[in-house]
Amino acid sequence: MYRVICCAMVLCCVLGAVTLAEANWPCFRGLSCGVAEDAVLPVSWSATKNVAWKVDIPGRGWSSPVVWGDKVFLTTVASEGAVEDAKKGLYFGGNREKVSAGSHHWIVYCIDFDSGKILWQKTVHTGKPGRPIHIKNTYASETPVTDGERVYFYFGNVGVFCFDLAGRELWQKRLDPVKIRYKWGTAASPVLYGDRLFIVNDNDEQSYLLALDKKMGKEIFKINRDEGSNWATPYIWQNSKRTELVTCGTGAIRSYDLGGKLLWRLQPMSIIVIPTPVEKDDMLYLCSGYVGDRKNRPVYAIRPGASGDITLKEGATSGKYIAWYHKFGGPYNPSPIVYGDYFYVLHDRGTITCYDHRTGKMIYDKQQLAKDARAFTVSPWANDGKLFFLSEDGDTFVVKAGPEFEVLSRNPLNEMCMATPATLRGSAIIRTLTKLYRIKE
Repeated sequence: MYRVICCAMVLCCVLGAVTLAEANWPCFRGLSCGVAEDAVLPVSWSATKNVAWKVDIPGRGWSSPVVWGDKVFLTTVASEGAVEDAKKGLYFGGNREKVSAGSHHWIVYCIDFDSGKILWQKTVHTGKPGRPIHIKNTYASETPVTDGERVYFYFGNVGVFCFDLAGRELWQKRLDPVKIRYKWGTAASPVLYGDRLFIVNDNDEQSYLLALDKKMGKEIFKINRDEGSNWATPYIWQNSKRTELVTCGTGAIRSYDLGGKLLWRLQPMSIIVIPTPVEKDDMLYLCSGYVGDRKNRPVYAIRPGASGDITLKEGATSGKYIAWYHKFGGPYNPSPIVYGDYFYVLHDRGTITCYDHRTGKMIYDKQQLAKDARAFTVSPWANDGKLFFLSEDGDTFVVKAGPEFEVLSRNPLNEMCMATPATLRGSAIIRTLTKLYRIKE
């Protein structure tokens, strides 16, 4: 569930045209919801094969790497005390009643894209954690975001820390720790648009949508949300009608204008919401699929221009602003992906379902990647007619895109993985439990 977090093509305010050779990956799932178009990615690798570099990352963190120019940015939290080993797969009982013992260090990194050399690292906070977390989560599960001038590091129960790309801190905004359902900890990542940094913090005290001035860190607005804890990164949807900020929650999907005014809402969702929306061809795809919810695990395809409550009537599968809907089919942890003519869902147990993205017609249902691969949290990515699915065991399955399911290869890194990679310039920047790899042919 800690993936944390999708950017629209405009999220990160690209400063002028960017050539394919200079492609950047400035936020969770990059500029195109996990689809890499600028160069061909490798389809075969291991911990030693097709490895341009790997670097040890101390501490724990499931934030994704982001890339701008020759710099890779990452976060981690290192403990001075013992850290309990995480287990793979879905299970209850991993929540902890007390915070981790000992002092912790919240650290941000800048790593050279070409060599893997650490260019700079900064400790932004030291102390005892304010809240406990599930042992599969970390205190560094939110993905940074950058606009090419500044990089914004967000730690859910500590705050936001803004640096220039040379490593000089420009401002910080401290945030109070809050109670999270089941003591699972935080994970939703921030997003950028225009001059604003947006944060959604859905918790069990008072959920809110926060907009900060990206240059100074000043609060522009803070809107209370009628939600409990959720872990879905918000999404900036720039469609043919307008630009809107879409948030997913248990109570409802809500879309706001950039000033914080509510535009439309839609329900139901599942009782725990994690996946981030994706878009293609002026349609937005939203879903949630908590495995314990037997009533609602929906997938929606939304047309632009909606207003008010667009919830479907009982039994309906489409509406004025809803192109298609399935009551069951949403993923629990991984965000979906749209590639070519198809919308793909990766379920946590390692099965793939494929739909026609325009009509919602099912093409194939719950095809198993491998009998021994049963735990998936990482959101998929796509490139060169292929889909990539990374398991918690560290195995990436390469699958042929299109209407026929075919596994092409399986690539092991032999270590736990729960962070969605950055994929650009023919490279996959993959984070494991202890390392950061640059995989390149």
